[in-house]
Amino acid sequence: MGWRKNAGYIITNQITIGESEIVLGVHESHPNMFVTWECNNKTDYYWGHYHTSLLAAQKDFCERGADKARFYEKAEHKPKEKELER
Repeated sequence: MGWRKNAGYIITNQITIGESEIVLGVHESHPNMFVTWECNNKTDYYWGHYHTSLLAAQKDFCERGADKARFYEKAEHKPKEKELER
């Protein structure tokens, strides 16, 4: 598996949750610049959160992953239309 890059950032961590992915990257020429993105299809990166601390980026990565998991969990437990008719 080769390295993934986006906008000069090397993706170092990723977690797939539902149909999307949360990634963390470090800038290839500025090692004190970090980003987390949401990503689709391993190529469509959006909603970047930029950081100058690895710890802050890792915390954001974990929080974004947990938020996305809660989103999918909530969607799973949403009553179906037939259940609402009862």
